[in-house]
Amino acid sequence: MRLTIRRAGRAERGLPMKVAYMGTPDFAVAPLQALLAAGHEVTAVVTQPDKPKGRGAKMVMPPVKVCALEHGIPVFQPQKIREPKAVETVRGFAADVFVVAAFGQILSREILEIPKYGCINIHASLLPAYRGAAPMQWAILNGEKQTGVTIMQMDEGIDTGDMLLKRAVPIEETETDQSLQDKLAKVGSSLIVEALKKLEAGLLRPVRQTEADSSYASRLTKSMGELDWNLGAQVLDQKVRGLYSWPGAYTYFRGKLLKICEAHPVLEEADGQAGTVSAVTKEAIIVNTGKQKLSLLQVQPESKKRMAVKDFLLGYKVGKGEKLG
Repeated sequence: MRLTIRRAGRAERGLPMKVAYMGTPDFAVAPLQALLAAGHEVTAVVTQPDKPKGRGAKMVMPPVKVCALEHGIPVFQPQKIREPKAVETVRGFAADVFVVAAFGQILSREILEIPKYGCINIHASLLPAYRGAAPMQWAILNGEKQTGVTIMQMDEGIDTGDMLLKRAVPIEETETDQSLQDKLAKVGSSLIVEALKKLEAGLLRPVRQTEADSSYASRLTKSMGELDWNLGAQVLDQKVRGLYSWPGAYTYFRGKLLKICEAHPVLEEADGQAGTVSAVTKEAIIVNTGKQKLSLLQVQPESKKRMAVKDFLLGYKVGKGEKLG
């Protein structure tokens, strides 16, 4: 669906809009709060169903649902939003525009055409780069120096619609997917409020995406977290930071899983086989990689909490030459 730009009359400019909001994880909470703070009427929130979590399989609400209930907003949690009954429910939201942020389901053309202003997505990359489900993580995994947020008009493709607003954000050397998410959520909150104001006033100018510049950020898998010590220290550090929230980077220590929660490349050539311990200090375990060394600073042993390496070493005697993996 392409956005139809019209010049609004004076009576319409700057007035709050009726918004149906679709989002699920933490990233989508701040934009919802920003829309409410800007005076927009959120008629309904659509989010993924509650899911079991932890050893007790306790049902946990998505973060966006928690926020919606705190503000007394009706919540709809369809298993499949494309099913006819779900579409009819969505049709009844009486919204001028649907705002989407990491919802987790693909919208049908039927839904895209319901609101007057269509469906607008808050995407955590500088489109057309990193379309898809995990743009923040892949930006870190690939060693990008910057990313950002794009406000786009949704169509039937996966993040292929016309771009409306963009803002770049630098990726710091120690950036994790969690810290980057917090930064981009704040930027997305500001941009979506700006976008709705300009949308109603007829001031947005859609820009088509260039397919030649596009890339895709596929979903993460648990197996991606295992560290291959034959890779270089810089690549392994990017993996630790990019997969920090989930699934987490991990290796094996004395036959048991060991998560690596914080690490840092050491600009020294490896002095042993990849995956072997090069040195141990009070604060770190320094491991040889396929290129240079990686200093492990925070770990999580199997069935235990995250801890600084200095605390880990109180319970485990680790010596030079010991093998990880």
